[in-house]
Amino acid sequence: MSNVKLQMGLDFNLVAEVEELVAGVDEVGRGPLCGAVVTAAVILDPNRPILGLDDSKKLTEARREKLYDEICEKALSWCIARAEVEEIDELNILHATMLAMQRAVQGLHITPKLAMIDGNRCPKLSMRAEAVIQGDGKVPAIAAASILAKVSRDREMAAFELIYPGYGIGSHKGYPTPVHLEALARLGPTPIHRRSFAPVRLAYEARDGVIVSEGFT
Repeated sequence: MSNVKLQMGLDFNLVAEVEELVAGVDEVGRGPLCGAVVTAAVILDPNRPILGLDDSKKLTEARREKLYDEICEKALSWCIARAEVEEIDELNILHATMLAMQRAVQGLHITPKLAMIDGNRCPKLSMRAEAVIQGDGKVPAIAAASILAKVSRDREMAAFELIYPGYGIGSHKGYPTPVHLEALARLGPTPIHRRSFAPVRLAYEARDGVIVSEGFT
């Protein structure tokens, strides 16, 4: 079995032998109440295989960190991109995610022939794109992208924990956990919270004294 097949499909069947450059693309951070949505695009080198690539959510933090460094060292090309909170609020999370994915692919210093996107939607790209549902557990290039995106965003959330203490951002990474929702109600929203998300919008309304009658918005 060739290195190309090992690199391009964890199930060894999803992607056959290919002669063209393929980029894997994934995102992290669609669900959180705060922070940017972070994306990554990766073109793996079939001659420098990376063992242990998988969906970043299935890996330990220590394993993700190790693989992050290995991906950056061995990949033919990689790029981490983002859409900021303001863009999420203006465009909505779906369109902001597509924008961040476009930025990640455009940031590659090698232009791929095919972009394989985790999920069921593809951003508008200059090359052929293919959506792969649960691709981060099937295609190593997508798995690599998921690792770069998650490690990058998790590091940023750890930094925000120091800037905005009391919310537990370093632990829950901005997701709407009970701890986060309680802190949001108690402390109010921060500049990194997404105003377009309902719990944050309600926190702003509570802070500003806006009364919302039952049955009306």
